[in-house]
Amino acid sequence: MCSICGVIQSNLHSAAALEPVEAMGRTMAHRGPDQTGAFIERGAALQHNRLAIIDVENGLQPMTAVEDGYKYTIIYNGELYNTPELTRELTALGARFQTRCDTEVVLQAYIRWGEACPERLNGIFAFAVLDQKRGALFLARDRFGIKPLYYAVRGGRLMFASELKALLAHPDVKPQIDRRGMWELLFLTPVTRIGSGLYKDVHSLEPAHCALWADGQRVRGCAPYRSGASGAEPPSKLKKRAYWKLEARPFEDTEAQAVENTRDILSDAIRRQLVSDVPLCTFLSGGLDSSVVSAVAADQYRREGRRLSTYSFEYENNKQFFKQSLFQPQSDDEYAAWLANELGADHNILTVTPLAVADALARATELRDFPGQADIDSSLYLYCQKVRAEHTVALSGECADEIFGGYPWFYRPEMLEKPFYPWQHDPVARASLFDDSVARAKEGYEWLSDDYRSDLAKCPVLPDDTADMRAARQATWLSTRFFMTSLLERKDRMSMGASLEVRVPFSDHRVLEYVYNVPWSIKRKNDVEKSLLREAMGSYLPDRIRNRKKSPYPKVHNPEYERIVRARLAERLNDKASKLGRMVNRRALDERLNAPDATWFGQLMGRPQLIAWLLQMDWWLEKYNIELVD
Repeated sequence: MCSICGVIQSNLHSAAALEPVEAMGRTMAHRGPDQTGAFIERGAALQHNRLAIIDVENGLQPMTAVEDGYKYTIIYNGELYNTPELTRELTALGARFQTRCDTEVVLQAYIRWGEACPERLNGIFAFAVLDQKRGALFLARDRFGIKPLYYAVRGGRLMFASELKALLAHPDVKPQIDRRGMWELLFLTPVTRIGSGLYKDVHSLEPAHCALWADGQRVRGCAPYRSGASGAEPPSKLKKRAYWKLEARPFEDTEAQAVENTRDILSDAIRRQLVSDVPLCTFLSGGLDSSVVSAVAADQYRREGRRLSTYSFEYENNKQFFKQSLFQPQSDDEYAAWLANELGADHNILTVTPLAVADALARATELRDFPGQADIDSSLYLYCQKVRAEHTVALSGECADEIFGGYPWFYRPEMLEKPFYPWQHDPVARASLFDDSVARAKEGYEWLSDDYRSDLAKCPVLPDDTADMRAARQATWLSTRFFMTSLLERKDRMSMGASLEVRVPFSDHRVLEYVYNVPWSIKRKNDVEKSLLREAMGSYLPDRIRNRKKSPYPKVHNPEYERIVRARLAERLNDKASKLGRMVNRRALDERLNAPDATWFGQLMGRPQLIAWLLQMDWWLEKYNIELVD
């Protein structure tokens, strides 16, 4: 994994400066501590930070190839899982490879297939290719947006980067939040709208999209850019198109075939992602999803005469305070160690203290570049730091719930039928804590509700879908486009903050393409959550794990954590210099903090996380010098 960034002039024959792009790159050094490279040619300046995974010695970027007298230069952040197949195909087309790294494969794929190359890639990626022949810059992002890519247009220049902080390091990009950005913060975050970069006139290249920047040329098949949250309209020279989309198709397999095909696709995805020239491990909570990944990985390692390393996470003194809930029916600690022993894995249990989790809230905010998921973020960052001491790559179990139907809104109709995103159990929880001159809560809720209905209407369905199947498609559509994207962003930012690459095998697009069209009656057979996944991967798992109910990422139950963040928030709000203090409604805040604890977002965020999120908001407003604009 790596970071990329660049500044491209409106005229590629004009002069570009290297200094601004190097400053942008320095902000993302944590993503690539092994090697740094820069490239400047006429109107383009590119920069790259590398975390070396494959062909450690020869993969330095920016990487340039010459074909028919023209230069093609790439900067790439990602990992391909079909490199061997592509290498053979490209070699047959005349490509000659100098390295074993997938960067060169992507570059040669662009030279041979042009803008169609992302369609051939199975992996996680965000990359840019400077094409001397066309006088253009080509950008592409993977199908689920696992690897980030943000951009802004200023003064006719295109600036792009892996993280928002890099764009903010450019003198032309200001840390401004407009009205719609504020609504996203108060109603949606850590989820953001598709294509939004949250900051004013900053955008995210949508998942499964590519774009071309080329001196005002209209490129066949690419629509002119249309604005996202900000309402601004950059020059039409940036052309974008979707190269992949989820499709509803008739299902013609039997139930037995559905089980077999799911097993084959998923086990292949996991095995492909075990390729690495540096130490690799898995995250193992003892829940179904991480257990599937670890069991397949352990099986592959046994065949190769190796022993898999696994990690589980817990909070110090957490078990004595655990309380069963709809979202967390069981504690993880005993399951992970038990399964690791069954798999013959070298298991490690990592712990952090409530104080350390609270202390890391600021760093977690800095890694996301806005207030995110509070201690759910900061604890993951701390765990990744500990894993990185021994391993450079980890596999994790995210995305199974979104694809196989593991969340309550898949099977609780009242959650999906709400006029707002179903994981937002209390949409106004945060907005109601702010003065209405800041929040304009009613207007923001209506705007985002309209956006929700608009996106829901785009869900791919078939005319003869049953009511249950249609609802399942809608829940999958919303979950994979929004909730899953947020969790993948969290995993990327917190892990890369620790210079650890985390791979997510369930996010292989082949898994979603197939499972999306399996009837709901098979995916939730006998009213058992994720029954298709349990049946398909049952041969890898003991019944104790195969039949275990869903249990998400661990949460801080120790009341000491809430005492710490409460005290810190009170101190900040009593500071007259606090920007947050001037924005909140103190009476509403006091009422919320003294009310019974309740989950307001996803499965984990209750009152302690709301307090911690406010601390993140306070730190971000001050340290990023945020300016609120209309």
